[in-house]
Amino acid sequence: MKVVFIMGSEADTSHADTIARHLDELRVEHVRHVASAHKQPLKVLEIVQSYRAEQVVYITIAGRSNALSGFVAANSDKPVIACPPFADKTDMLVNIHSTLQMPSKTPVLTVIDPGNAALAAHRIISFAGGQ
Repeated sequence: MKVVFIMGSEADTSHADTIARHLDELRVEHVRHVASAHKQPLKVLEIVQSYRAEQVVYITIAGRSNALSGFVAANSDKPVIACPPFADKTDMLVNIHSTLQMPSKTPVLTVIDPGNAALAAHRIISFAGGQ
């Protein structure tokens, strides 16, 4: 099993790097993709469909209007962990609701701390017998 990052934009790279460092410490394989659910929904769908036959855990990284996490969860039967990047506490307080309020049948786990997102993915993989 591995972790598949889907970032909403290249601007999310440093946040993904932080999560990746934690995954590396936990010896969890990971790959990255960049695609916006707002601007490139077909690309996001293509990414999700490419992992249909694999056992993966998604970590979505998108802030502000976070359609990415819900879109991935709605189009996959794999676990989705949203770890949105925030510039500061005010940014978090204003924008966290777009990640927390998902439509029905779109289960997204929201984890703010990058280290905890990596640990949660590791535990899901371990529980599933993947490591």
